[in-house]
Order: sequence, then C-alpha cells, then structure tokens
Amino acid sequence: MRAPAFWWQPPGLVARLLAPVAALWGGLAARRMGQPGRRLPVPVICIGNFVAGGAGKTPTAIAVAGLARQAGHHPVFLTRGYGGRLEGPIRVDPAIHGAADVGDEPLLLARHGPVILARRRAEAADLVAAAGASLVVMDDGFQNPSVDKDLSLVVVDAGRGLGNGRVIPAGPLRAPLGLQAAKADAVVLVGEGAPGQAAAGQLAAMDCRVLRARLVFGEGLPAAGIPLVAFAGIGDPEKFFGQLRGEGHVLAAAVAFPDHHVFTDAEAAGLIGTACKAGAQLVTTEKDHLRLAGAAGRCAELHAAARPIPVRLVFDDPAAVSGLLAGLGA
Repeated sequence: MRAPAFWWQPPGLVARLLAPVAALWGGLAARRMGQPGRRLPVPVICIGNFVAGGAGKTPTAIAVAGLARQAGHHPVFLTRGYGGRLEGPIRVDPAIHGAADVGDEPLLLARHGPVILARRRAEAADLVAAAGASLVVMDDGFQNPSVDKDLSLVVVDAGRGLGNGRVIPAGPLRAPLGLQAAKADAVVLVGEGAPGQAAAGQLAAMDCRVLRARLVFGEGLPAAGIPLVAFAGIGDPEKFFGQLRGEGHVLAAAVAFPDHHVFTDAEAAGLIGTACKAGAQLVTTEKDHLRLAGAAGRCAELHAAARPIPVRLVFDDPAAVSGLLAGLGA
C-alpha cells in the first residue's frame, strides 16, 4: 500500500477532516510508547523512523553494525521479518529461508551479520545470547515498547522530511513528533532536500541531535550510456530512480510497485518485454531481487535478467556515531 499523496503536501482539507482520528491515534501511540519493555541480555540499538514507510532504516542498521564491529562488538540484527510467514523466534539462515519465509529485509541483513527474527521481539533473548551477541541492532521498532532500547537512532529521508507534520491518518507521523523526538538519541538525516532541511531545523529546536548521511550505490551498475529499465517495490521507489538519474543513467522506463511487493508472472513478463523493446538492462534493488529468488516461471526469468544494485549508507561524520556507540561498552 502506497502512502497517500496528501501526506507529503501542506496540510489541506483532507488532513483537517482526519484530525479527530489522528488525535485518537496519537493518544493511543503515546500511551503505548510509554509502556515498559523487556531488557535483552545485551545493549540494544534501535534504528527507527518517525513516519510510516521507508526512510533508509535497513542501510542505516547495516552501517551502524559495521561501526560497532570496528569498535570490537559482535552485533546481531533483530527484526520482525515483515512479509514473511514465520513468526520466530528463529535465526535466519539464507540457505534454507526465502523471502516468503522471513521477508526480504532479514535476508539482506543476513549478508552483513547474524539475524534473529522474532515477530514478538522480546522473545528473542535466548537466541541473542546463543548467537554470542555483545550488541543488538534492531531494524525498526522505535514506537514499539516491547524491548528496552539503549540507543535510538531515527532515520529521516531528506527528500521527504516529515511530510505535513500530522499523525496517521491525517499525515505520515507514527506518533506525535514531540513525543518521538524526546525518545530519540539522534536523528540520521539521509540525503539532501528542502523537506529534510526543514525537518532538521524543527528537530534541532527540540534539542534533537542531527547526524548527516547519504546513500551511495555499490558495485553492479551498468556502464553509463546503457539504457536501463528500473523497477522497485520499496518504501520510496522514486528515490531509487532519482539516484540512478542523478548519476547520469538514462532510464528507458521506471516502474514502481508497493513496498515488499510480491511480483506476478504477468508483471515479470511486462518488465522483460519493456526491456527487450528498449534494448535496455533491467535493474532493481537488492530487496526486490531477493524477493524474486527461488521463483518459478517468468519471475525466475526476471530474477536472472535483472541486475541488483546494492546501496550502502555513509555517515558524513562516522566518528560522531562511534562516539554514541562508545557509551554502550564493548
């Protein structure tokens, strides 16, 4: 499901009409966030976001885990496994688990370290200990009180910012901003953009520390000049397409799908046909490519034809993040 367009526009009639429901949602969210959680056997870093939808949490979690590893920690990822059928708690094993089992994000995280999947995160304690973790990096769950957090880093996409600043369903905020900002140890502002600049100023006024970061493509991009047909079923497909264009690539087509989309044979055939007609290379995100792995029929053909383009998050000041981690011990 895609977020309503009015969420990312100045507050208008629809947002005002939904204000009473938003007030009820915000009150319930505030009450929930105030509930006590369970302590895991090691410190927990939560990578969350203020708004519904994608902001770059998974690349941020991977980058933070990398810095923690450099500091001498043995980080283990903890995730709910959105989109998978298994509830856990289990340790994710890419050799036996597919996206239908555990979701796409756990499989991506598993390329960078041990992953524990638990729909009820507090039940992961034994597996966290068994994995030899000295630190848990939790992908999402900022508003969920079930696990106590030692450090909360909240990711904001600078291209979108905080939207219209209203709470669901009047806007994209998962809970009132003031409450969320008070529980955040720092905000990670990813990329550039006027909405992000406005959000940074608003959050700084709330005494919220703002760290800057950017997403960069890894290896796998076709040579410049080769036309591309790009497709993505992530939180913000336009971010992926825009970054490709920004690096000088020509998109013969850019096809967006909802986040965590399960592709059909008809969709796969359409994408393959579009690329063939344009003489273009199919490209997609790592998460989309992982969801296609193990598929049959035309989806298997799409998996073979599409080139996954990895992205990684780079902090402008990694020492500042390492300083936050230092307070957690090693």
